[in-house]
Amino acid sequence: IRTVHIAPPLALFLAHHPEVDNYDISATEYLVSGGAPLGKEVERLVKARLGINMKQIYGMTELSPAVNYTEDAFRKPGSVGRLVPNTELRVRCTATGVDLPANERGELLFRGPQVMLGYLNNPDANKSVFTADRFLCTGDIGYIDDDGFVFVVDRVKELIKYKGHQVAPAELEDILNKHPSVTDSCVIRGRDEFGEELPKAFVVLRDSTNAEGLTDDDVMAFVAENVAAFKKVRQVEFIDAIPKSPTGKILRRQLQEIENNKYA
Repeated sequence: IRTVHIAPPLALFLAHHPEVDNYDISATEYLVSGGAPLGKEVERLVKARLGINMKQIYGMTELSPAVNYTEDAFRKPGSVGRLVPNTELRVRCTATGVDLPANERGELLFRGPQVMLGYLNNPDANKSVFTADRFLCTGDIGYIDDDGFVFVVDRVKELIKYKGHQVAPAELEDILNKHPSVTDSCVIRGRDEFGEELPKAFVVLRDSTNAEGLTDDDVMAFVAENVAAFKKVRQVEFIDAIPKSPTGKILRRQLQEIENNKYA
């Protein structure tokens, strides 16, 4: 097997789990991650451990399905590559609706021959996802850099609003999963004593020996060293496992419901 398509949770497994060392996967030349954003730190960890080329792809059914699938993706960790031919991208501010320049994060909108004509017999849905000039609103947050490489950060609906700033959970999870004592994590909307949103992390520790004495303050300090002040994790809760779907996607909503019930 030369090429293996995986989801980000499996990439995290390959980066950290000791069982991986018991298998010979030298015949594998490429790992292709899709289905959700994969942080550049996890991507680097997988490459460093396995010595296998890795890239990300991005698309959705409404895009038939791809807009970024290029060999150039090998050149920049965390990128899904450059746009395929005849495809246009706009990055739109979620607050103002204004188009943003390179390296600014906003909602990704695409236009091209592969974009669907629309949802059958559902004009209301079509109106909600298309702009007047037929760009498709993806609901995904990302940016394009000065070299034309596209990066997908998170979903619009997952963003946490902290003191007027938008915080992407996937970005914080990527940093958390880099900690040597952390094997998995999920960031959701927590609340402070005034009921305001803040980033809260559910964290799974690697094992009792490696993580002995690790506190929530240690975890928050680790993240703080790698992000802007407004992106810091403000609360931490240690759990045994992150709930996931059969395909490996984080079931963030389950943890969010548990958290919300604390304030019901």
